[in-house]
Amino acid sequence: MKKKDILILIIVVASAVRLFGLSRGDTVSDEVFMAFRGLGMVDFNEAPVQTTPWEWFDPLAHPEQGGRPWWTDLSMHDHPWGVPLIQHLSMAMFGESTFGFRLPSALLGILSVYVLYRIGTLLYGEEIGLVAAAVMAVTVNSVYISRIGLQEAYVIFMMLLGWLYFIKALRTNPKYLWWVGVIIGLGTEMKYTALIMVPWFVAYLLIARRDLFRSKYLWWGIGSALALVSPSVTYNVMMYRTMGHFDFQFAHIFHQNVDAWQVAPGKDIGSLADRLKEYIPRIIQSNSWLFLLAAAAALAGWFAGAVRKTRETLERHGLLATGLVFVAMLIVLVGPGYRFLTMLTPFLALAAAIFWWRVWQRFSRWRTMLMAAAALFMLFELAYTVNNQIDYYPVGPNPWFSSNIRYENYNWGYNQLDEYLQQEFGDKMPGVTFDVKYQFLENLRDQALADDQVKGLDPYPALIVYEGNFDGGAKLWVLDRWNAYHAWPIIDLQTYYQYLQQNGFDYVQKSGFKELYFIEATDWVPPGDLGVLTQGQETDIKNPEGDVVFKIYKTQV
Repeated sequence: MKKKDILILIIVVASAVRLFGLSRGDTVSDEVFMAFRGLGMVDFNEAPVQTTPWEWFDPLAHPEQGGRPWWTDLSMHDHPWGVPLIQHLSMAMFGESTFGFRLPSALLGILSVYVLYRIGTLLYGEEIGLVAAAVMAVTVNSVYISRIGLQEAYVIFMMLLGWLYFIKALRTNPKYLWWVGVIIGLGTEMKYTALIMVPWFVAYLLIARRDLFRSKYLWWGIGSALALVSPSVTYNVMMYRTMGHFDFQFAHIFHQNVDAWQVAPGKDIGSLADRLKEYIPRIIQSNSWLFLLAAAAALAGWFAGAVRKTRETLERHGLLATGLVFVAMLIVLVGPGYRFLTMLTPFLALAAAIFWWRVWQRFSRWRTMLMAAAALFMLFELAYTVNNQIDYYPVGPNPWFSSNIRYENYNWGYNQLDEYLQQEFGDKMPGVTFDVKYQFLENLRDQALADDQVKGLDPYPALIVYEGNFDGGAKLWVLDRWNAYHAWPIIDLQTYYQYLQQNGFDYVQKSGFKELYFIEATDWVPPGDLGVLTQGQETDIKNPEGDVVFKIYKTQV
């Protein structure tokens, strides 16, 4: 088979495992916190423990503040706008759905496979480039991050693209340093961790190419990067001038105590010793054991080579090794979460490809056996990935056949609940709405109602009450989204009882509601008789395994 055909096959397989069944898996990770904001481009997540400047300065909630300052539109309180903006555009084209906001991650994952092929080809030859791309195309950690709407898929692509253009600058023309700066700037506006390219590339220039510090293209690149990150820089400067602290990420880095952010989800990463202790176990939990063996063999070979031929090894593998070291150090700083560990995958895939090619050349008499072993390796990786990311539920013991990362988008049944709500309310508009706390939510409500009227949807006076152990991220997408972006009145059971206590037991009827929906998660024990809430028509919501996970009661009032 020609090398071009092999590359096409790799891209086809990479596309298949990233795009097939992309909507499978519930929104139970941080992906929903990007998508929810991206849907309407509002810095708001229904999170009372982590409020935002949009809430602090809202003219409806805090008229004494005089309105929301201009700089609050330049970034979000915890991340730049890059990823939500891309997801916003994707959902505008492909629909308000998990497919809509996950599609950019999948496409960038496919492109990352191709870019790694280009990197491997430039550094080590096309054969190694093809092997590295093939490994990354099917290994589970790379596929997982491509099938979920987290920012790491974006960062990995920008990091690989920056690496590719940095190689071009070193090998062909320093003008590519300008483009490296542009890529770093764009990557940083997707997530701050993309800045890891700066110490990586600077360290390599200091070691191997100090002459490029005199290149005008390097400084043009620095200027371009600064211009592109200026929205986030301005946001932080104005945040500090106004509030006395930086945004959520930098406030954490500089140990600033912010009253509105006393609870910091995602930042409870433990001490340095804790992070180091969890590093290797989490790598094992989130990768196939066969991939890790190949990567470990490659790293051991590197170390042995560096001991015997230090200069030659550093000259040949210095750029790859420098990047691996800096990314590994970054993960120590931010904590070895599964999402961050995916940033190691391209480096390990390329290292494994180098090792395999050396074995191939050294044991040329056994090439038939080696080809069979390579084929079995790829088939195992593909099967492992399908089992853990495409099938609804993995089978087999962990870690030999299943991986912990399946719980990052596990099929609990929230997607099925969302489908039910779409069937019940998707072709109707709210007949009764609640007042909202913030002006930007009022604007969203008014826009939703106006759009529904343009579509000619019939008003449906329904109240939705829910109770049970709901995952926070899933609730935000499946329930709060319908409330914030479509104006449907959705409240929890405690709020429902408060309304009855304050306004009388006929509050629902007096408010104009004709239908009452009660969504009950089955993993909780009701405190007693729920009365009218559970007297209506019952619908069972089952997860893909067939278990009833929600009961919905529909009652006429």
